[in-house]
Amino acid sequence: MQSLLETPGLVSLLRRSTERRAKMAGGGIFRMFKLRTAFTSGCKMAALAGRPNKSLLSGNSATITLFGYRRGRVSLAIQENPTSAPIFLLELPMLTSYLHKEMASGLVKIALESETKTHKKRLVEECMWAVYCNGRKSGYSMKKKQASDEERHVMQLLRGVSMGAGVLPYASEKDVADGELTYMRARFERVVGSKDSEALYMINPDGTGVPELSIFLVRMK
Repeated sequence: MQSLLETPGLVSLLRRSTERRAKMAGGGIFRMFKLRTAFTSGCKMAALAGRPNKSLLSGNSATITLFGYRRGRVSLAIQENPTSAPIFLLELPMLTSYLHKEMASGLVKIALESETKTHKKRLVEECMWAVYCNGRKSGYSMKKKQASDEERHVMQLLRGVSMGAGVLPYASEKDVADGELTYMRARFERVVGSKDSEALYMINPDGTGVPELSIFLVRMK
């Protein structure tokens, strides 16, 4: 079977990401958010880190939220905008604490690989995904048909947040045992490689710097 990194569409998207790193310097949304502090503070909502570059948001862009209880698994939600329902929702096969640790390294690449052989669906409509984080396979995730009560709770709390990171109120008292409910939300630029591959690059608030978080969706042929 063709390996994930040999997929032509993904190779092209990864090359674009590498070219971006060569052209950009400074900035850094992870650094601006001060995630280590935000994720361990007692605040209920982090202040907005800044306004996205409007020129990048025209056309292909999306809002992405990563959230989860510290001792639970992290969820990924893709929305057209902060107030719309998620068009793509997964519980990733990794602990929230693990993702926080990867974020502390400064660069995170999450690759989602669908092994579906039919191409009748749009890429975001595929159901089963193999998940990789910084080149290491984490396991498999099934796209959710509808959000759970807890996921709707998070989406409702963040309706007025376009960009930020912090700690949210618990959905219920029974969730206290799972640790703090943390989130990170940002605007992403969407780049389509082909009908079988696309990438989402985090947009830094000041419009400069390396896209520290990149998400790749690939359908194997």
